[in-house]
Amino acid sequence: MAIRDRLTDLKCRTTRATARTQRLFDGGGLYLEIAPAGGKWWRLKYRIAGKEKRISLGVYPEVTLKEARGRRDEARKQIEAGSDPSAVKKARRIAAVVATGDSFEEVGRDWVKKYEARWSEGHRDLTLHRLELYVFPWHGRQAVGAISAPELLATLRLIEARGAGETAHRLRQICSKVFAYAIATGQAERDPAADLRGALAPVKQTHLAALTDPTAVAPLLRAIDGYSGSLVTRSALGLSPLIFVRPGELRTAEWAEFDLDKAEWNIPAAKMKMRVPHLVPLATQAVAILRHLEPLTGRRRFVFPGVRSYERPMSNNTILAALRTMGYSGDEMTGHGFRAMARTILDEVLGVRPDIVEHQLAHKVKDPLGRAYNRTKHLPERRKMMQDWADYLDTIKTTLAKDPSTSAS
Repeated sequence: MAIRDRLTDLKCRTTRATARTQRLFDGGGLYLEIAPAGGKWWRLKYRIAGKEKRISLGVYPEVTLKEARGRRDEARKQIEAGSDPSAVKKARRIAAVVATGDSFEEVGRDWVKKYEARWSEGHRDLTLHRLELYVFPWHGRQAVGAISAPELLATLRLIEARGAGETAHRLRQICSKVFAYAIATGQAERDPAADLRGALAPVKQTHLAALTDPTAVAPLLRAIDGYSGSLVTRSALGLSPLIFVRPGELRTAEWAEFDLDKAEWNIPAAKMKMRVPHLVPLATQAVAILRHLEPLTGRRRFVFPGVRSYERPMSNNTILAALRTMGYSGDEMTGHGFRAMARTILDEVLGVRPDIVEHQLAHKVKDPLGRAYNRTKHLPERRKMMQDWADYLDTIKTTLAKDPSTSAS
């Protein structure tokens, strides 16, 4: 029986996205699905063994109406022969991987293993998590050299359609690095992710929320002092403004890295974003917090262990959740915001030299001779700055308690 086709290329091309998913039906179960975000996918609805199933036939306009009909007709022949088109498609992908031995997942994991020594533990875990959650389920078994730009774009647009536009952009960049590695190792000839530059909707850049006005910082400091949660979380909160390290560096701190008698915290390179060891001078207030916590967790590896297991550090959401409990939304303050707080006030209020602040933030700082940061650079000045900073926070916590107009500078 001949299939009566109904769609035209003009209708496929000109039908715009609406607030709800649209389906433009052709014939023989073929239809064009238009997502609210604008993506257009060819789908085939069919029944096999009494069950209704659907299969993707590609992305429009990369796959034309004529090509989609050809793929529909091929699938229909498979159904008439007793085969499930979905199973046939999967078998072909697996066969392609078996033939080459270079699946995207294998290459992706190899790439992570190759470069993880240069990354922080948090960056490695996040990169691998994103690949495992968003990419491997769809492209993991495909031969890395056989993945097309339209196929990858369809996956990224699924993420984009859920409102995670920034994640979609990050994944395009990650996939591009995996493909570049595959090209360098002779497992692929081109990078389809590079072809997708500009294909995703641009994401408006936003800065992480932070309080940088002393009159707003003072109530936060008092809220931290009054926090009624666990001692571990309260201690981490109390240290956050005093030492202003990155949240991942704080939560994974280990007692072996501290010398409280010398008032120093030596963070190993493996934990730092720039892969350079970092020294944090500790003000007397910071040492006091750690000595108060030491009887509880001092015999363990982590200074701030997790709730469920002392063998793991606290969750990366713990500080954020505590701030929410104290009434600070994500638009007001984050764990990373303590860094912006210190950087702004140390410069604009306390008048500390910017290069001293940048060294303590563990940012890349080069001297006039082009020499890069080292952990002991400007150490006397940094020790003084950290104590002055802690004293300043104690001052505004009391002097700005009643009268917001009082100057604490």
